[in-house]
Amino acid sequence: MNKTIEIRTTQNVTIEYELAGLRERALAWMLDTVIIVFGYYLAVILIMLIAGGMDNWWGVFFGVMLFLAYFLYNILFEILKRGQSPGKMALGTKVVRLDGKDPEWSDVTLRALLQLVDSIFCLGIVGGLLIKTTAKAQRLGDMAANTTIIKLQSSNYAFRLTDILNISSLSNYQPVYPQVRTLSERDMIFVKTALTRLSTYPNQAHEELLEDLVTHLMPLLGVEKRPNNRVEFLKTLLKDYIVLTR
Repeated sequence: MNKTIEIRTTQNVTIEYELAGLRERALAWMLDTVIIVFGYYLAVILIMLIAGGMDNWWGVFFGVMLFLAYFLYNILFEILKRGQSPGKMALGTKVVRLDGKDPEWSDVTLRALLQLVDSIFCLGIVGGLLIKTTAKAQRLGDMAANTTIIKLQSSNYAFRLTDILNISSLSNYQPVYPQVRTLSERDMIFVKTALTRLSTYPNQAHEELLEDLVTHLMPLLGVEKRPNNRVEFLKTLLKDYIVLTR
């Protein structure tokens, strides 16, 4: 069963995310490494052509350059792309802070530095064990920076992270059911839990639970026509509630 985590955003909204597994994280890291090495060798060839030769000092320079390229690549991308490097973009994952904020310079720098300890120097053994065994799938760098890595889209029923972040105000999202404000946060947590249960365990019992939930909510919200798609109806209620109550 996939691990999940609940994070309260800066807008005081609690969202459940699926944590990225070891496979996704390893593939993203390998893709980033290939990009770094490819770019590094192109730079070395270009410098050699311009310089016209090499001596012993060039070896030291190229070694330092590789070290800097690795760290600057991760730090710059995870800051400029809000927690995503090209490898993470390709695998649909993202670095997030556990307090709901975007990673800062200090966070991504700490993660990159400690990756030497838990991933590179030990061939990924320590990092892999920690990701598999810790509750929040954190390697040493994540623990120190108070971060983890999540999947941006985990199922057909779950919200994508971009769906939530793009709903910032009434200026770019028009609620379909404004009367959802009459419901409590506890009611909406129940709705979210019901959707999550159906996504995780798609069986007849959970299908019937959603059917009964829609039947219960319709008169409370003054909805006369039964929605054709109960899952989309409930997801819309959640979106509306987030916008109208934040």
